[in-house]
Amino acid sequence: MAIRVAIAEDQRIVREMLAALLEREADLSLVGAAGTGAEAIAVVAQQHPDVLVLDIGLPDIEGAEVARRVKEIAPACRVLTLSVQDSRFFVQHMLRAGADGYVVKSAALPELVQAIRVVASGRVYLSPDIARKAVAGLAPDESTMLGSRERQVLALLAGGKRSSDIASDLHISVATVEAHRRNIMRKLDLHSVAELTKYAIRQGLTSL
Repeated sequence: MAIRVAIAEDQRIVREMLAALLEREADLSLVGAAGTGAEAIAVVAQQHPDVLVLDIGLPDIEGAEVARRVKEIAPACRVLTLSVQDSRFFVQHMLRAGADGYVVKSAALPELVQAIRVVASGRVYLSPDIARKAVAGLAPDESTMLGSRERQVLALLAGGKRSSDIASDLHISVATVEAHRRNIMRKLDLHSVAELTKYAIRQGLTSL
């Protein structure tokens, strides 16, 4: 079954470009498009998409507020932030509002497609640069709890990669990746990859 996607983007040319991109993907189905926050909320209420690609700078309602309202009316809808902003403030603001992923507009279009698939599967997606900054920004008392390989695994998990991909990137076995993941969660007292990823991002943003 195709992933049902809605787009909320105030610039018509960008909205149409994104729609054309989604139409080329066999596993994605565009079910609605909006140019304002109010329209985005209405589209979600009517169409119940699996993923809402949400521009942070809509003209009527602030992006985080749109995310909060969407989660209230459609808790199962995954919210993927799309923004020109890559600062810690904006990433933190959206994650706290319930966003499930964050992609910067400077990213290549294939990354957006990948991000949609990742958040639709129940995982968190962050553009690689954002994920690296977050892990690098872990507080000293917490970072010393993790070994260098655990920090590498954490960075890749925060980037939305699967265990098999991490194993390939680091030239280790999948079983070793899973062991590192369990150790990271035990040390940080977390219980899912999504929880772990959001924790890493929050910690990376605390210096603001």
